[in-house]
Amino acid sequence: MTDAIHPNIALLQKFDIRNLDACADIVADNFVWHFFNPKLPVLQGDYNGLEELKGFFAKLDEMTNHSFNVTPVEARAVGDELVVVQTCNRIAIGGSTIEFDVVVVWRFVDGKIAEAWDIPSVFQVRNVE
Repeated sequence: MTDAIHPNIALLQKFDIRNLDACADIVADNFVWHFFNPKLPVLQGDYNGLEELKGFFAKLDEMTNHSFNVTPVEARAVGDELVVVQTCNRIAIGGSTIEFDVVVVWRFVDGKIAEAWDIPSVFQVRNVE
């Protein structure tokens, strides 16, 4: 048994939502970010390309008063195309700080991040003191 990290997980570890410009060489030109969240309909939808993704995270950052924080929990490669990542996200919104679990399914094509589905657990939100 080997402890070698899957190449797509290694690539994903270079992805930095706080500095997306530095990720241009690992993101496909036709990248799509799919965001599903009925509790945040203003953000729900598809974001095409790195510029739209930067806009998505800028809106999220503004809506949460710059409190948005992601803590990775687990990443698992599924074959050679997909990686499933579980995170615990924390935000301050509406006068409360909450955390919730998220699964992001990442698709890789030709050594680049091509697509991602961001799926939060919106019915299991935890209040944080």
